[in-house]
Amino acid sequence: MRLTKYAHSCLRVEHDGGVLVVDPGMFSDPQALDGADAVLITHEHPDHLDLAALRPHLDRRPVTIHGPASLAGTLGDAAEALSPVAPGESFTAAGVAIRAYGGRHAVIHPDIPVVDNIGYLINDVVYHPGDSLVVPEETPVDTLFAPIHAPWSKFSEVVDFIRAVAPRRAYALHDALLNDNGLTVLNRQYTALSGTEYQRLEPGSRVDV
Repeated sequence: MRLTKYAHSCLRVEHDGGVLVVDPGMFSDPQALDGADAVLITHEHPDHLDLAALRPHLDRRPVTIHGPASLAGTLGDAAEALSPVAPGESFTAAGVAIRAYGGRHAVIHPDIPVVDNIGYLINDVVYHPGDSLVVPEETPVDTLFAPIHAPWSKFSEVVDFIRAVAPRRAYALHDALLNDNGLTVLNRQYTALSGTEYQRLEPGSRVDV
C-alpha cells in the first residue's frame, strides 16, 4: 500500500488500483479526495469530516462513506452514501480489508457530549484510531498513526497508547493545532519515549507499507 499523509488526520491509501481516503477534514487538502473509491470517517467532528469538500466529490462520482451510523445526521442529504460501521465489524472498502474498533470518542470535558468514534485497522497493517486511544489488542499493528495532540489528550496517555499498541513504527496524527515550537517539543519527546520508530510526516508525504 502507498500512504499519503495529508494535514491533521487525513490519510490517502492506494492499493491494487483502489483509492481509500480516511478523515478528509477541514484542515486537509480537498485534493486528497481526488479519485477516491471509498471514504472512511472516524467521527463527525469537522476536523475529520469536511462536508463542504466531500459533497462536490460525491456529485462527481458515487462513493461509499463508511463510518458510525450517527454520521447520518451530519451528512444530511449525502447520508444515502453512508454504509454504517459498528465496532468489531470487518468489511472491504476500495478493495482494502478493514476492521473496526472502539466506538466512542475520547472525553473532551464532562460538559461536552461524547460522540461515536470508530478506529480502523487497514489491511491488517495500518491503524488509524480517530479521536480515541483504543488498542486493537488481539492484532499486531505494523504502522500506527497516533493522535499526538488534541483538547482531549494528555501526553503521558498518548505515550502509553503507542507503547500498548507496540507498532513497528508510529507516525504523528492529529497535529494541525500545533505550531513549530509545539511540534519540536512533542516530536523530541515522542521519539525518546514511545518505544518505537517515531516520525512526523509533513502534509503530502508518501510512504509505502
